[in-house]
Formats: sequence, structure tokens, C-alpha cells
Amino acid sequence: VPRNYDPALHPFEVPREYTRALNATKLERVFAKPFLSSLDGHRDGVNCMAKHPKSLSTVLSGACDGEVKIWNLTKRQCIRTIQAHEGFVRGMCARFCGTSFFTVGDDKTVKQWKMESPEYGEEEEPIHTILGKTVYTGIDHHWKEAVFATCGHQVDIWDEQRTSPMCSLTWGFDSISSVKFNPIETYLLGSCASDRNIVLYDMRKSTPLKKVILNMRTNTLCWNPMEAFVFTAANEDYNLYTFDMRFLESPVMVHMDHVSAVLDVDYSPTGKEFVSASFDKSVRIFPVDKGHSREVYHTKRMQHVITVKWSSDSKYILCGSDEMNIRLWKANASEKLGVLAPREKAAMNYNQKLKEKFQYHPQIRRIAQHRHLPKSIFCQIKEQRIMREARRRKELNRRKHSKPGSMPFVSERKKHIVAVVK
Repeated sequence: VPRNYDPALHPFEVPREYTRALNATKLERVFAKPFLSSLDGHRDGVNCMAKHPKSLSTVLSGACDGEVKIWNLTKRQCIRTIQAHEGFVRGMCARFCGTSFFTVGDDKTVKQWKMESPEYGEEEEPIHTILGKTVYTGIDHHWKEAVFATCGHQVDIWDEQRTSPMCSLTWGFDSISSVKFNPIETYLLGSCASDRNIVLYDMRKSTPLKKVILNMRTNTLCWNPMEAFVFTAANEDYNLYTFDMRFLESPVMVHMDHVSAVLDVDYSPTGKEFVSASFDKSVRIFPVDKGHSREVYHTKRMQHVITVKWSSDSKYILCGSDEMNIRLWKANASEKLGVLAPREKAAMNYNQKLKEKFQYHPQIRRIAQHRHLPKSIFCQIKEQRIMREARRRKELNRRKHSKPGSMPFVSERKKHIVAVVK
């Protein structure tokens, strides 16, 4: 359509667009209904989850009573249940080809299972079982080769064909809570230990690369699937830290919003956002380059969220929590599911551009950022704001009454790092 852009012919263009942007923002909040369904069937808290690498509709979950369930997300029902371990299922991961998956438990075993259900009359048995010397707390599979890594007392790297590890990597003497392979530089691993370390390893060397020590313990980490060097760590001090592994002296970004320990983190396949699960009974979505979350999900029944996964098509989020449920959420709360008509799609894109154009206008920003929170979280946020303000005041007073230059300014990013060891 030929169009004359002469402003004299369109005198009220900006006010008209502003009104449309305001309406679009209000409607976005009206249609924000992120919760889709809950998958119930576990008889104990959900402790870990794994995605199927080839199938979008398949997800695996392990519970605290040693039970593993495989779910079909399109039907929203459990298609198979395995009693895999005695005690907790500590970790699970699928093989890169999707034909089998591995689980580790409190009974000191690593088991490999077929992804397909057994034939009629066949027993439900693992393909391989490896009996270890200590309890394994986590497992992750290599993205291209028949190699997997477990962690516990140390990081062990195993070949699928052998019953003893190819090599064991250790640095310090504390238990290691999680281990993750890098999806791009596939020979790199990262692990979190309970002596507050994040340690990076290279599979081709028999020694660890370097480690960074934080103020408090890191529960787990997740590598960015688009940028090989970047990973995000979920910490006990309520924050998440995004690091560039080449410059560990200070994190690229500190993400603060949770009001209790962050227990799990997972990246979206686009690498632009990640989702975090916390002990404060909420799930938050953070943009990688922002310090605060863009979205918070909670329900009245949801207890401490232990594990979280972002689906491989970037549309859904799954979280497993203490009270035996796995919940399915939309990654974009107000997105319309199903087929969109061309006019709907055009209107959606137009509204999106309008919201971006006017996003810093106070009225629109207030509506877009407003979220209702449970009373407990709301009160804790208020309390922490007061504490932070008091700390800032105290520091200002100290600086005012000290010799000039004797109290250096420490940036928020460097406050939480104790040391970097190479």
C-alpha cells in the first residue's frame, strides 16, 4: 500500500499509537494465564527431570522414593513407571541419540534403561548397572560421544562400555552436587561443590582447569546453549550469577529477585533467557542480560520447587516440586496457543512493536511490570529492601567518617566472589 509519511497529514499519530500500546499492554496482562496443567502420579517429591533429546512430547522425572516416570506431554499422562533405585533418584540424563537414559541414586548405582517400554512378557530391567563405591549426586551425558560423567565424592568420567571410570577428577575434598557438559565445546564440564566452588574441567586433560570460590554454595549450573563460554550458576544466597568462563574474576551479571535459595536453573534453547526454581515456592524467568526477572510463576499449592526444565521448542516450562507434582507452564504467559489466523498474527506483531516503542513510558511500564505475589514472598521482598537500604546507609556513613580513599567502592558483581584459582 503506498503511504504518505508526511506528518502534516497524520497530526495525532503518536497519541493514537500510545493509546493502542496502552490497550495492548493491558490486554497482555488480562490474557496472562501461564499455568497449563499438572502431571500428578508421583508418590513422593519430584527430585530431578530430564528432557528427551529427539522427542518434544517426552519428559522423564525421578522422585525421592526411587521411582522414575516417563510422561507424554501431548496426552498429559504417564506412559511408563520404573522402580529404579532404593532411596532418592539423585540425577538422570538421556543419551544424545534418545534410545536410552541413565539414572543415579542413593543406593550407589548408575543404571542405564531403554527409552522404549519392554515387550509383552518382558521384565522391566536396566541394560547395565554399575555399582560404585560412594553415593552419586548427579549425572550428565556427553552431547556427541558414548561418554557420561557422574559426581559425588569426585567427578568420574565413564565410557558406556566399561564398568570402571576412564578418569577421576578431583580438586579439594568436598562432595560435588552437580556436573554439566558444555553443549557446544563438548569436552568441557562444569561442576559445583559444597565447599562453595565452581570448578571447570577439560576432558582431554587429566586435571581441572580453574575454579571460582563464591561467598555461599552453588547448587547447580547450566551452560548457555548459544554462547560456548557462558554459564549461569544458581546460588544459596538467593542470587544467580552469569559467568564468562574466560574471565571468572567477576560475573557478567548478577540476577537478584528470589527471596530464598535458588535450587535449579535451565536455559531456553534460544540462549536469550533462563528459568530458575527456588526454595521460596516460585519459578522466575530472567533475560540473560538483565538483573531482574521478567516473570514470576506461583500457585497456592506449589511447595519448594526443586527442579525446572525449559522445553526444546522454547514454548513451555516444566517444574517439579516437593508436593509430588510436575507443572506445565507457558514460557510467554499471554501467548495464544494453537493456530493463528494471518490477521491475528499481523495484529500481534503490530502490538508487540507498539509495546516495544512505548515500553519506557511510566504508565505502560507500571502495567507491564505489575505482578501479584504470595504474601510470604511480598513481605520478604519488603524486608530485604529495608536490609539492603540499611547496609547502604551504614557504608555511606563509614565512608563519610573515614580517611578519603581508605574505603574503596566494591561493585555488586565483585562483592560475592572470594577468589579465582587457576
